[in-house]
Amino acid sequence: MKVSDLERFQVSIYDTKDQLKQHIYTRSTDAFAAGDRARDNIATIEQLEKHLNLMRESFIRSIGGLPPFDTPLHPQTTGTWRGDGYSVENVMFESRHGQWVTGNLYIPDGLDSPSGAVLHLCGHNPMAKQADLYQTVSLHLVRAGLIVLTIDPIGQGERLSYYDRETGKTHVAPSIREHEHVGRQCLPLGDNLVRYFIHDSIRAIDYLCARPEVDPAKIGVTGCSGGGTQTSLMMLCDSRIAAAAPAAFLMNRETYMHAGQAQDAEQIWPGMSKLGLDHEDLLMSMAPRPVLVLAAEYDFFPIEGTRRTVERTKRFWELFGEPDHLQLFEDADVHTYSPPMAKAAAAFFSECLLDKVPDCFWEHIEPIEPERLQCTASGQVRGDRVEVRGVHEENLSRLAELDNDTASRPDHERRDQALAWLRDRVYSERKPGSLNPRRLPLGSLDDEELTVESLLWWSQTGLFNHGFMFRSKDGVDQAAPVTIALWQRGTRSIEAHLDWLRQACRAGRAVLVLDVSGDGAITPNSITAKGGIHEFYGTVHKLTTDLFWLDDSLAALRIFDVVRSIDLVELLGGKTNADIRLYAEGRFSLYAELAEVLDGRLKLVEIENGVDSMAEWVGSRYYDALDSEAVLLPGMLRYFDLPDLRRWRASTPSNRD
Repeated sequence: MKVSDLERFQVSIYDTKDQLKQHIYTRSTDAFAAGDRARDNIATIEQLEKHLNLMRESFIRSIGGLPPFDTPLHPQTTGTWRGDGYSVENVMFESRHGQWVTGNLYIPDGLDSPSGAVLHLCGHNPMAKQADLYQTVSLHLVRAGLIVLTIDPIGQGERLSYYDRETGKTHVAPSIREHEHVGRQCLPLGDNLVRYFIHDSIRAIDYLCARPEVDPAKIGVTGCSGGGTQTSLMMLCDSRIAAAAPAAFLMNRETYMHAGQAQDAEQIWPGMSKLGLDHEDLLMSMAPRPVLVLAAEYDFFPIEGTRRTVERTKRFWELFGEPDHLQLFEDADVHTYSPPMAKAAAAFFSECLLDKVPDCFWEHIEPIEPERLQCTASGQVRGDRVEVRGVHEENLSRLAELDNDTASRPDHERRDQALAWLRDRVYSERKPGSLNPRRLPLGSLDDEELTVESLLWWSQTGLFNHGFMFRSKDGVDQAAPVTIALWQRGTRSIEAHLDWLRQACRAGRAVLVLDVSGDGAITPNSITAKGGIHEFYGTVHKLTTDLFWLDDSLAALRIFDVVRSIDLVELLGGKTNADIRLYAEGRFSLYAELAEVLDGRLKLVEIENGVDSMAEWVGSRYYDALDSEAVLLPGMLRYFDLPDLRRWRASTPSNRD
């Protein structure tokens, strides 16, 4: 048998290609049903308020809380432009220390008293406020007589965090690429990128409230796609919002999960499906205030989810006696904030915030040249200013806060809390049963030095793990001590590790090359339209983030897989194998180190090119993204880092000797 044949080996029994998806989807469906039941049990306004307070508090806690609001805004107007019946101010304000938000303030002519305003939050277009799409929406709103503030989100427009002022180059692509890059680094801290999006939006409302042209009691919010996400979260988090029009976002988690789409980092909220939060809760949080849900019939955000969510939440407006305050507008279009949607939003906000029907025309709305809407001289905040902070710098500060907390607590107390937390992460959601291994001899490699057999066993209910057991042909011994080998792609990466395998077997050991869930021969079928299986927005990314929603992670699941592989080795050796070792390479070494902490049966763990420190990774400005989401345990750094575990292990008497 050739090595290439091994690397193409297909498991011939059970659908191991679909098992991880089915495992996650089944758990998710149960969580969605529980959330529906909780909402169905709400019968009074008091129960509604109690439910929404719980959802709001739990959500904010899960994202790491919101940053402080004590930074002075230091508002600046850097330019103005006259349009037909309106003016535009290019404005900036300081949301947090060193975090400058850039925006355009559209002001209709003829205002003689404080008036209604709309915060317009942009989706994932790299140009953000200067993009034709979002300009067109803002122009529809200002023509209707509304003041409009359109701001650049983090990583878009003039707020690129990885822009180099010396070279004028951006080293991480804008929008979703930047969000994912820094968003992953938030997770080990127990944070989520969305905390900064929400904070910027709340500070934008603060800015509007400080403008003399604006009536603080008449501020609405709208946005499309990623801007629809931000709009929906503002509905949940800021009670000052008088009316809202989320576009091309509101649906429900179940329909979107089955649509097979990935989502941006700020759109993934760990633990919230397990808690029961869904898009219904975001919408309900506005009752009885006016909401216009804007939806595209042909969106990749499923229209059936939108219709279901609106239909199921109508009764909450009826509870307040305001059934007409919840409306749904659908346009026969793809994912966008279309001109018909913009006209509907303009009419809606005009009625809610200005108490009138728009008296204007919609023809000849033409986008403004992007340069006219630029707030900075260079086109980037980082190009104009030296002292600028982004989420990367926020993460560095959060690391420092955790270090201070660590220093204030006794080390033995931290150790006990850390191990209890890790056990809960790894074991609490698992349903182990009998291993019931299937063994399939595959013969010898073509050099006839090694024999190989395929092994398939149940790691937990519904999830098989797989591996190849290698032995020296000259000394085939079922009782030989076993080394479990763990690396990226597992049995799909034999050629690159063949010399090491031969050396280990020549030394009298058998080697089990382990395929953890979602890798190697049990890599899932492709689900997402974008990316490869392991690439950005690919299938493993989607399934990993689906686990995050369940307050779980692929890392925790795979650590459990490693522990179960020790059970397998013991079972095959008749429980006589007293010399089980583990060899791990690269990022997958994290699974090995954490399994070693939880299970004392390993005689030796050898790491090559492993993860030195998660804090070091969080603090790095640039990193290799491949497989990085699969080794994340959200919140881990609140309890320990890998150097802590190594120190605790070294100070604890070993039970291996």
